[in-house]
Amino acid sequence: MVGMCRNIRQLHNFEPPATSREVHDAALQYVRKVAGTTKPSQSNQAAFDEAVHAIAHATQHLLDHLTTSAPPKNREEEAIKARARAEKRYATA
Repeated sequence: MVGMCRNIRQLHNFEPPATSREVHDAALQYVRKVAGTTKPSQSNQAAFDEAVHAIAHATQHLLDHLTTSAPPKNREEEAIKARARAEKRYATA
């Protein structure tokens, strides 16, 4: 489970804005991390799904109400920067 939250990406101030799928995926990763499992038991599935829904809703609310004077980020440029950081981080000597 270590590093699972690496999949949660910044969603604020991008053009185009974060999709509902990206918001859901971030909520899912958060719930997985907090619950300590990627696949809840059948008896916990409803609680797990409810938490994902509630967190996605709260996340979308937050994104809809945040303001900034910074120009929106370009997704492709940020992805290129992230790949470069990863290559540097994981490069072998």
